[in-house]
Amino acid sequence: MKGTPAVTDRITILLADDHRIVREGLKKLLESESAFQVVGEADNGRDVVALSRELDPSIVLMDIAMPVLNGIETATHLKKSSSPAKVIFLTIHNDSDSVGAAFKSGAEGYVFKTRMAADLIVAVREVLAGRTFLSS
Repeated sequence: MKGTPAVTDRITILLADDHRIVREGLKKLLESESAFQVVGEADNGRDVVALSRELDPSIVLMDIAMPVLNGIETATHLKKSSSPAKVIFLTIHNDSDSVGAAFKSGAEGYVFKTRMAADLIVAVREVLAGRTFLSS
């Protein structure tokens, strides 16, 4: 099933960050929710694009600063390819230019890494409900 999963389905998530330790922490946090399943991990934008096609995740959760293709370029590519995945950025960049570029690229959510523990689960749920999310 493409797009937003049915209530009984697990929410599939593709993680992308160029730091393995960050991905491990994110996976642990996300999978503490029984409805969430991390189905893939990537450390660069090119792999995100390929894995998104292969795995068809509900959510792509990625950093902006990644090698090969940065997160903004990756999100733009995903949206142009009509990927049904919802994009949420998890990043240290809290300036208005980065936030604006993220939403212009097609992102539905933007979470500051400093707010990850408080905002990430809420962001996923808000985005899946068709709303945008921006950390305070």
